[in-house]
Amino acid sequence: MERRNFLRLSVTAAAAAPAIGHAESSASGLPAGADLYYTKESAGRWAAKTATHLPLIEIEAREGANVTVKITTAHEMKAYEHYIVKHALLDKNLKFIDERLFDPAKDQLASSRFQLKNYSGKLYAVSMCNKHDVWVSEIII
Repeated sequence: MERRNFLRLSVTAAAAAPAIGHAESSASGLPAGADLYYTKESAGRWAAKTATHLPLIEIEAREGANVTVKITTAHEMKAYEHYIVKHALLDKNLKFIDERLFDPAKDQLASSRFQLKNYSGKLYAVSMCNKHDVWVSEIII
């Protein structure tokens, strides 16, 4: 009986796989998140949390081809009860550039800085809350 259930589920998953691979894109160029991540424009079930969970990404300094990007999430750090777990920086193709993990026992503010060399184009800032999921914002360098 369990083998039949396994086979039935395998066939269902295989049929659904092509649909998953062709997700629509949002206006920002991000694939449609459908509650996997939240943005200013699409805060979903956490709309009331936007002000404290959406990462603010800004250019802090620029020296020739070198740029310092600062990400801040205006979220209180309540020890391990409720905090920002990390910030991540993604390039225009959504490829990982760097991340900063936070220690809520030590970090009082979710703020991080990243040095970029010879980069231009869109950047995505990712902020992950331990209770209110993943939030994404963007900037063009």
